[in-house]
Order: sequence, then structure tokens, then C-alpha cells
Amino acid sequence: MNKIFYIMGKSSSGKDTMYKKILEEIPELKTVTLYTTRPIREGENDGVEYFFVEEEKFQEFQEMDKIIEARSYDTIYGVWTYFTADDGQMDLNKYHYLIMGTLESYQEMKRYFGEERVEPIYIEVEDGVRLERALKRERMQKEPKYNELCRRFLADSEDFSEVNLEKVGIQRRFQNIDFQTCLNEVIEFIKEKMCVILDS
Repeated sequence: MNKIFYIMGKSSSGKDTMYKKILEEIPELKTVTLYTTRPIREGENDGVEYFFVEEEKFQEFQEMDKIIEARSYDTIYGVWTYFTADDGQMDLNKYHYLIMGTLESYQEMKRYFGEERVEPIYIEVEDGVRLERALKRERMQKEPKYNELCRRFLADSEDFSEVNLEKVGIQRRFQNIDFQTCLNEVIEFIKEKMCVILDS
């Protein structure tokens, strides 16, 4: 049975870089590009990090009953929606996948595909270190959005609370104190799961 390896973590936990490095190390993993209605950030590319779409596209998928999961955030710049669409990108009969998302979207993926299909990979970083990383990244933007950074940082504390982690069954955490060590642990975990599937 092929798997969806679902990588999660608070903002600036290193999950984006982790995601890219995992794909370099395990190229047989397939990816799914998620959608968002938020504006594209400097350094991002449409169809790579996300498909950057207008609200109308989201409504169109909804009308066709093609939304796997969606979450909306009421930011100071308006409502930004992130969503996964059943748009023909996935074939679990043939491939394993690596996807990145939130705790909420992880739950929806489990509901849609079945709990046995989705393996959580939760990346954890101490909040002080995480805030420093977030500020450094935001300063590199042409127009830094510090208010949004603060909103997102505080929202993550709620979204990824211990109660919520326990509720969805997140047991193992990968501590991103040293990036390479954490990456090696995640890669080993994925390869072990893939080997178990191949051997069974």
C-alpha cells in the first residue's frame, strides 16, 4: 500500500527546506502542488511552492466537489485560502507522495484517503529560534509584512497546541535543532516505511 508522507510544522520550523531536501534524497517520492489565494512572495514560483489562484478558482473546485481539504485565514490583507484539490495529480496505486501542510489539512487527508495511507512527519523547533528565523526571512522581502508574521506566529501556537497534536495522534516529533541530523532522521523514517510496504 503506497503512502502519503505528510510533513508539518509551525512557520519557520524548517519544513520547507526539509521538504525540498527529502525530494532530492528520495526522488521516487511524488509531489502534489497545493493551491493558495494568497499573493505570491518574492522567490516563489507559480506551480512550484503553490498554484497561486484567485478566489474564483477555489469556488470552481468547490462546485465540482473536488476539494480534498481547505483552510482559510483572515489576515490583515484579507482572507487567504490554502487548499488541496482532487485535480488528477495523485495515483496512490502507483506512487508514494510527499506533501506539506497543516494539522487541519493532515486530518482532512486522513479522512479522504484513509488513516493507514497517511504518515505524519512533524518538525519541531523551539519558539525563540523559530521567531528569529521568521524575522530573518521576512526582512529579505521587498515589503516585509511584520504584522502578518506576528499573526501567523501566534496562530501556530494555537493550531499546533499539545492538545491538538494529541487529538490527531501525532506521537513522534523530529527536532530540528541541527538541520542535517533532523533531515537524516526523517529520511531514515520514510525509507523504513517504504521498505515495509515493499516487503509486505
